[in-house]
Amino acid sequence: MPLVDTHAHLDDGRFANDIEAVLDRAKTAGVERILTIGVDLATSRAAVAVAKRFPAMVRAVVGIQPNHVAEVGEGDWDAITALADDETVVGIGETGLDRYWDKAPIEMQEVWFRRHLAFCRERGLPVVIHCREADADVVRVLREAFDAFGSISGLMHSFAGDAATATACVGVGLHISFSGMVTFPKNDALREAAKVVPLDRLLVETDAPYLSPQAVRGKRNEPAFVAHTAAKLAEVVGVGAEELGEITTRNARALFARAW
Repeated sequence: MPLVDTHAHLDDGRFANDIEAVLDRAKTAGVERILTIGVDLATSRAAVAVAKRFPAMVRAVVGIQPNHVAEVGEGDWDAITALADDETVVGIGETGLDRYWDKAPIEMQEVWFRRHLAFCRERGLPVVIHCREADADVVRVLREAFDAFGSISGLMHSFAGDAATATACVGVGLHISFSGMVTFPKNDALREAAKVVPLDRLLVETDAPYLSPQAVRGKRNEPAFVAHTAAKLAEVVGVGAEELGEITTRNARALFARAW
């Protein structure tokens, strides 16, 4: 089935010695595009470098993840916005809010979240949103942006919220991307949330090298394994695996048009 891994971190050192083999396995599994994501200036530059090295398959997303906003140096944001001009860059992020880790004040995270959203509106690029134990805060910021400026193009990455949060995010225009967490045996609540997402808003991802699907738990996650997530998601929403692949690939193509 055709697949798009909408979120991976191919610059991670765990891929340093075999990235070509990783991409070959992804291609064999049906993956036609992988978005590799920055979390700060250094990794955003690295994401662009990986995308330039493998232009047939990889595209980049650049931004400053909420847990890194307290580390931002002078000139970092200007450099991020300059990277957005590169032909390999198809989105902005990952941005958002995180109350799980205590690495940056939530107020500072929110300032940067709004900054990313504004830049996406300015450039007409989709936003990639990280949310961890901050669902109400993220929905509030998104709703305020939606009320002021209209529909928001982007996705909730590695969605882990409930059905109400999924519905709220879809309501402001976003897609919902599911990672290997949807395959975990005890994650019934997440599978229930997946059922309320319209088919034309579904996406799949790995978040590689993290969050390996249940079938390969304990192994380094890699883009080929998005097939496991897609198969489980197909079962959850009641369509065939190949159809789910076609749906999510069509959705990714529409959202990240610059990637093709």
